This record gives sequence, structure tokens and C-alpha cells, in this order.
Amino acid sequence: MTDKQVSMAWVTAAASFGFALVQLDVSIVNVALPHMASDLSASTAGLQWVVDAYALPFAAFLLTMGSLGDRAGARKVYLAGLAVFAAASVACALAPTLAWLVAGRALQGVGAAAMLPTSLSMVNHAAKGDRKARARGVAFWTAAGAVAIAAGPLVGGLLVGTVGWRAIFLVNLPFCLLGAWLTWRVPAVPGDGSRGIDLKGQWLSIVMLTAAITAIIESRPRGVLDPLVLGCAVVAVMCGVIFVHVERRAKEPMLPPSLFKRAQFNTAIAFGFVVNLTYYGVVFILSLYLQRIHGYSPIRAGLAYLPLTATFGVVNIASAWLISSMGPRVLLTVGALLDAAGFVMLALLTGDSSYWAMLPGFLLLPAGMGLAVPAMTTSVLEAVDAASAGVAGGVLNAVRQTGGAMGVAMFGALAGSGTEHLAGGLRQASIVSVVMLLAAAGFAARYMRHDDGQNAAR
Repeated sequence: MTDKQVSMAWVTAAASFGFALVQLDVSIVNVALPHMASDLSASTAGLQWVVDAYALPFAAFLLTMGSLGDRAGARKVYLAGLAVFAAASVACALAPTLAWLVAGRALQGVGAAAMLPTSLSMVNHAAKGDRKARARGVAFWTAAGAVAIAAGPLVGGLLVGTVGWRAIFLVNLPFCLLGAWLTWRVPAVPGDGSRGIDLKGQWLSIVMLTAAITAIIESRPRGVLDPLVLGCAVVAVMCGVIFVHVERRAKEPMLPPSLFKRAQFNTAIAFGFVVNLTYYGVVFILSLYLQRIHGYSPIRAGLAYLPLTATFGVVNIASAWLISSMGPRVLLTVGALLDAAGFVMLALLTGDSSYWAMLPGFLLLPAGMGLAVPAMTTSVLEAVDAASAGVAGGVLNAVRQTGGAMGVAMFGALAGSGTEHLAGGLRQASIVSVVMLLAAAGFAARYMRHDDGQNAAR
């Protein structure tokens, strides 16, 4: 291996490790939710906040952290995120009440927001403009995250079943230390100190997202005409309008309008929103479906997700070669169609369905996402200059995390608060997912730039 290849390998390992840790905590809590509910006297809406309290600040701070990484240096911000993530994990493990746990999860989200765009920026910088090297790095980076998401329920199930739900947070500590050690071995990514931070835009986005998710979560138990629900919806819309106005006039906007002038960038961003909304939303219901309807133990529920883990890993690695030979448009379109087929299989499930009836969906979902997500991420990086990689990664992942939070809120509302609604909620959520993914496939085929093997190799 050349020095460049060795350096790229170290950077990819460090960045992928952090991304895996961030994504693991997205899904690891799902199998622990029933035990958390019992220990902390939490309702279904409360459990949704355990999930969304992580996703909300994660999404809201990604843009600022991406900009800060471009300004101060990606490695510095990445290491700071690791430290915050470790401290927050300890707080979650010690939580005596639901409110404490939700606050700890929110702090984890802030640390994750610092790690995610900067890890992608490190990979992009190490590639030094080499498209094939970048595609391989992004493929391994996304594979680490995808495997972690799929492995989360399995790891969580084993820990909850043997030690208790608090262990799912304590297990983060040795991984944070190892991640910090790996990161110190990679070269520092230079920053541009002339860039500022858009505080007005940041606070507007936080209020907007928090109000929107609160309205969706509370609409089920309170009703859509409840004053709290209506008030939050109005606040979300007003903040959204003001946010657009502020960003258009800001000298250093957290969300530069110029990023949205390219169809390739816009299509990849919208695709990411749909993928996360459908996947995270349905996995939330599936975890309750397996344990409350089928009576799975946490360990057995985790093992049920094992096919997702294996498929994610294999397909993500293969996507690096496929991006170079086929281009992103084909992978995004085919990936969305495979994903939709997986949700069709889930829509056919009933309260009496066997695990073998679930298996086709558990194989198709990661196959589709494994093809599409690396192509989506590579397309975003190619649409911007290297100096804006952090911001671009922040935009992509802010939209994806917002989609995940919205999915949990929306599909959680479909599932309701009683066991009798879970099977029907899973069916409705799967049908909605199919429609959204078919639309995403159509947009990818229409608007994504086509690169054949010759062009992709340039």
C-alpha cells in the first residue's frame, strides 16, 4: 500500500468508528423500551421521547457542527463530540427518572451532531479529490453506520437480557476511548477561521424542529385540536418561515441557499429524508410488535434483526465498486425499489405471522438501503467543494435525522398506545413507506445525474 492509501485507511477507520458509535445509539434503545417503560413508569409517548430526544438535537445541531468543523478543523470538533457523547452516556446509565434519561439522550444527540459531519469531512479530505478513493471511503463509512444500526437491537437485546437496560449506555465508554485513540493517529484537517456561526438560524431550527415533533407526538393522546398540539404546529410553521428569511440574508448562513441550486444535491437530500423516516419509524413499531405481540424476550428480539446486520455490511461494501461502475442514479433507484419491496413484505404481517414471514422484509430493507445510502452520500460530497464538505454533510444528516425523528413520531402515533393497535399500525406505516419510497425512486431516476462506468472512473 502507498502512503496515501495507508493514510486513507487510518482516516476511514477513525471516522467509521465514530459514525458506528453514533448510529448504534440510534437503534440500540429500541429493544430496551419495554424495560425502560416498566422501570421508569413511561407511556408510549414517553418512550417516543427517549428516542426523539436523541434525534432532535442531533438533527438541530448538525448544521452548526458541520460549519464549526469547516471553521475550526474537523478533527478537533470530532474529538470534542466524543467527549460529550461519553459524558452523556454516563448520565443516561445513571438516570433515576424518565426526565433525566430524556435529558441525557438529548446531550448524547449534541455529541453525535459534532461527530457525524466532521467524520465525513475527514474521509472526504483524506481522499484529496480522488473519486474512487472517496467512494471506497464513503462506502466503508456508511457500512459501519448501517451495520451499527442493524446490530443495535441485537447488542441491546443481549445487554438488556443479561445485565439490564442501563448497560446499553455504559458500553459506549470503552468505545469512546478507542475512537479517541484512533482519531489522534490521523492528520488534522485544516479549518477556515474566517467562517462564522449563524446563531439566529441555529436557535430557529431548534425551536422549529422541537415544536414540530412535539405536535406530532402529542396529537395521538391529546387530539389534533388540543391547544398544545395546535400551538406547537403554529410555532413550527412560523419559525420555519422566519428561518428561510434569516438564511437568505445572513452573511454566514448555517444553511447556505447556494447549496440547493443543484438538482443532484436536492435529490440526494430528499432521498435521505425518506429513507430515514421510513426505516426508523417502522423499526420503532417492529421492536414493540416483536415483544408485545409475539412475546419475544429482548435477546430474541435482538437476534431477530441479525439478517439486517449481515445484509447491510455485505451490500454497503459492494456498493463502492458499483458506484464506480454504474453511477449513483442507478443505485439510488434500485435501492429505493428494493426498500419498497421490503416494506410490502412487512405490510403483509399480522399478529399471527411467523418469523419466516418477517424474514423477506428483514433482508430486502438493508439490501435497498445498503445500495442507496453510499451513492446518496457520495453524490452530496461531489456536488460541493472540499471546503464545504462539513456543511454539506451537516445538511444531509440533519435532514436524515429529522426524517428519523418524524418517522418515529408519525408511525408511533399510528401504532397507538395499546397492543391491539400494533399490527395495524405496522401495516399502515409500511404502506406509507412504500408510497414514499416509490416516489423517491422516481425522483432519483429523473433528477439524479447519470454517470456510466467511464465517467465514474474519472
